[in-house]
Amino acid sequence: MRRFLLTGLLCTLVLLGGLAPTSSGADDATKDIVDTAVGAGQFKTLAAALQAAGLVETLKGAGPFTVFAPTDEAFAKIPKEKLEALLKDKPALTAVLTYHVVPGKVMAADVVKLNAAKTVQGQNVMVAAKNGKVQINGATVVKTDIVCKNGVIHVIDAVLLPDAK
Repeated sequence: MRRFLLTGLLCTLVLLGGLAPTSSGADDATKDIVDTAVGAGQFKTLAAALQAAGLVETLKGAGPFTVFAPTDEAFAKIPKEKLEALLKDKPALTAVLTYHVVPGKVMAADVVKLNAAKTVQGQNVMVAAKNGKVQINGATVVKTDIVCKNGVIHVIDAVLLPDAK
């Protein structure tokens, strides 16, 4: 189930990258998170990662989910050999991808009121809002409130990495 959740997360991120970095706009509450992300065109790496982790069906599920979706540019910040190794390590990949998902539908107006949020992976992400920007573990949110039939996507400019356990 986690595998499908991550695949959906990646697909969602791929779709969102194709949208402008502003609030609201091209929402399609008739599509799930995965289909929305795939349609955006800038979440190809995320989509591939979700597929590799077997999370697509999970993120196509009922939810609701809140996905902090890194763009292809965000994934490009990871050294190529590290990214390739991650894509081949299903347990590690699943942990990274589920670290981008928060249970429930958390809209931007609610995110800015938080200091932290517990992810599906189990660890918290830290939330900071100041100077008109919101950051999740230091990654800047570049687009918010992309409403899907099973949740919401917020586009971020970096890949979130959970603490090693």
